[in-house]
Amino acid sequence: MSAADRPSIDLPKLLDGRLKIRHLVLIDALSRQGSVIGAAAELHVTQPVATRSLRDIEAIVGVELYERGPRGITPTIFGAAFTEHARAILAQLNQAGRHVVELADADRGTVIVGTHLAGSNVLLPQAIVQLKAKHPRLTVVVREGSPEALLAELEAGRIDMIVGRLTSPSTSTITRIPLYEESVEVFAGATHPLAGAGPFSLADTRGYPWVLPGVETALRGELEAVFARSGTALPENRVEATSFLTVRELLHHTETLAVLPSLIGRGDARLTPLDVDLGSIGHSVGLTVAADRPLSPSGQALVAHLRTVAEVRLG
Repeated sequence: MSAADRPSIDLPKLLDGRLKIRHLVLIDALSRQGSVIGAAAELHVTQPVATRSLRDIEAIVGVELYERGPRGITPTIFGAAFTEHARAILAQLNQAGRHVVELADADRGTVIVGTHLAGSNVLLPQAIVQLKAKHPRLTVVVREGSPEALLAELEAGRIDMIVGRLTSPSTSTITRIPLYEESVEVFAGATHPLAGAGPFSLADTRGYPWVLPGVETALRGELEAVFARSGTALPENRVEATSFLTVRELLHHTETLAVLPSLIGRGDARLTPLDVDLGSIGHSVGLTVAADRPLSPSGQALVAHLRTVAEVRLG
């Protein structure tokens, strides 16, 4: 079919008053939850109301935004694109409200930061300490989550930045700023049978339980590659977890082994690194921010202290 033969699509009239902010909120929830039921529960509306609102949105834009299936909904190419724009609009509105508050009281702002394992035990806490010493009335909200979940929160403006491992380059919408390089090591409890000995191969650890990162993480993929290169199967006796509190308790009280960022593992006197060669596994730790959304004064202040800690303490 030639371009001349293709049916034309009228430009949606999104400013004629029919499209509401609640529609954008629903699109964000639908894309994250993957089901109308889940989105309705999150937004505290009934499923019929959510379904009717989705139909209204699709009527306004003139295309189907989601494919319906027995296990939920999946964004079409139109739905993925519309979700990206909806989140950008919501982010700008969130930023506008907080900017007004900060203009009214310059020292009583709020900065919301997401974090995952890397950077959570030294970089972020020390930066917060420095920030609060200068701005005691400024509120810092810390949210933990997986990198994927935090990225969706950042895109929608529910958090200002992410502090943690950088696994991808910057894009047109996301800017990633390296702050320091960090290695990872195999750790065990201080009284573990392997503590103080070595060096070990991965095969030498086969008889012990492991905690592995979740399959959605970059570190998990890197570890699987290391095991494969060594000719060692992944431990069958394993727990999959990304929560440091969970990992730490398992290491303290059992003979479990785990791979952790060096700063985290070596910062706990009850843990000990094992001399196991993991090759070149390591990572950059830094900031992930929205490329097209300037940080508030509160956010800029936290970034300044994060840079200071990275340069002075970790550089």
